[in-house]
Amino acid sequence: MHPDALADDALPALDTAHLDLPDHAKLAGREPSTHPPRILLLYGSLRERSYSRLLVEEAARLLKRLGAEPRIFDPRGLPMPDSVPADHPKVQELRALSTWSEGQVWCSPERHGTISGVFKSQIDWIPLEVGGIRPTQGRTLAVMQVSGGSQSFNAVNALRVLGRWMRMVTIPNQSSVAKAFQEFDEAGRMLPSPYYDRVVDVMEELVKFTLLTRDHTEYFTSRYSERRETAQKAVTEASKLAEAAMCSRPSCC
Repeated sequence: MHPDALADDALPALDTAHLDLPDHAKLAGREPSTHPPRILLLYGSLRERSYSRLLVEEAARLLKRLGAEPRIFDPRGLPMPDSVPADHPKVQELRALSTWSEGQVWCSPERHGTISGVFKSQIDWIPLEVGGIRPTQGRTLAVMQVSGGSQSFNAVNALRVLGRWMRMVTIPNQSSVAKAFQEFDEAGRMLPSPYYDRVVDVMEELVKFTLLTRDHTEYFTSRYSERRETAQKAVTEASKLAEAAMCSRPSCC
């Protein structure tokens, strides 16, 4: 590559007025939050003995032990997406919890090689934006799955795609529990095993990432393209207002 190809003037399409040069100083100067990390947990089965729910409950116990504040959403009674208005009480409950959260845990059973419809319905009720507020953007995310058979990663892979689409910070670690019916006792508690140890790993990592990112969400999610678009809209609106003001004069038009 020719050295001149790296010169600033080799970026003719770049609008430098809206470019944010990352800097450590931009992450400093704010007192860190002291409240427990707020973690929302979602699961994907309505069975009486739902293993995705049992795994989420075990994760919530660990999160509490790690100093976080976990809340589990119960999907029973949540209507199918678009079957009722968004002011339905269960929809409002889910959206409020998502907005409240600083991190989330998603756990789905694997059904036909992917996530369950129960789980997908919950995500479909959480739009990318509600009244100017983005209920998931910048929040941390841990993904888990349970399987009735041998270990698989189809569901967690699908959850990662969803997490990226919802603009979340999905942590590297994940949990996939095979033959979940063998991993819980009669009381619904997870038995000691390498699977349990992995769940501990995932929850530890989620809390760490949440503590690192929660006070800087606005900075991490500020995008050049969106800043530039907002500025262009402001210029257009100002031009329209100025034109309207000129035409309101008696001698005009």
